[in-house]
Amino acid sequence: MSIDIFGFRALWSPYFLVSLILVLVGYVLLVSKFRHKFIHNEPVGIKQQALFITAIVLLYVIKGSPLDLLGHIMFSAHMTQMAFLYLVVPPLLIMGIPEWLWRSILHIPLIKGMFNVFTKPLFALITFNALFSFYHIPLVFDFVKTDMLLHAGYTTLLFISAIFMWFPLVNQLPERASLSGVKKIAYVFGSGILMTPACALIIFATDPLYSTYSDASAWLVAMELCVPASALSGLTLSGPEMFNGLPIMDDQQLGGVLMKIIQEIVLGVTLGYIFFAWYRKENGSNDEIDPVPSQIQTVK
Repeated sequence: MSIDIFGFRALWSPYFLVSLILVLVGYVLLVSKFRHKFIHNEPVGIKQQALFITAIVLLYVIKGSPLDLLGHIMFSAHMTQMAFLYLVVPPLLIMGIPEWLWRSILHIPLIKGMFNVFTKPLFALITFNALFSFYHIPLVFDFVKTDMLLHAGYTTLLFISAIFMWFPLVNQLPERASLSGVKKIAYVFGSGILMTPACALIIFATDPLYSTYSDASAWLVAMELCVPASALSGLTLSGPEMFNGLPIMDDQQLGGVLMKIIQEIVLGVTLGYIFFAWYRKENGSNDEIDPVPSQIQTVK
């Protein structure tokens, strides 16, 4: 059966789309027309603007397109959402915001205090992965997925903690450079290790873990998070298998595998970015030293 039966609002989240368009308009105005209102307001290059725009477009695809609806039907789609929402969007957002705007944001006392505490590398790394693993405990997962406010609150908390986790790795502020090249590499490896238990729990489980994807009544309650009650009330639904061609266990294991694969790809790209940035920095330092002349002329 097609997911079109849930209606336009459930499929395309028009209110969320309008909100993100307003964010984009605000960003463009800040980095162009109102840039002169900030100190050290260097022009923002096209590449940096493209990073921010890409992050916002991805955010809409993840949380506003039919993928969000599929994420309530197929566990594999849900885990794909999680991977992009917490591993791809945050670093793009951080790198897409210019240094002078970051300094203005971090000048706000409350935000400055939060970043001073929560972006400490070890604390940020452990906090995000602890929240991520805790969320995927079956009892917690099903409870959160069936309460709209709790679900919105927890996923927002996870997203903010992902920002904190990525900030020490990819921010370009010299005064916030808390990790050297070697420490950044260790940080990336640590992230990969800490997320593995949650993925392994899902991949190697022998039974369905989550009622919100295997039990029809729990699933219908969870669907209320993304489908208007008026649309659901007019439908006769027996369970997610009406829209999912994969057996429950295959879908569950695929979700864990996709999460781990996407994580490894993202962390691999991040390692490459860190290594080459480190290499360029070291090479630049060497180039600053005056070379020894190849020939020394003696004045006779």
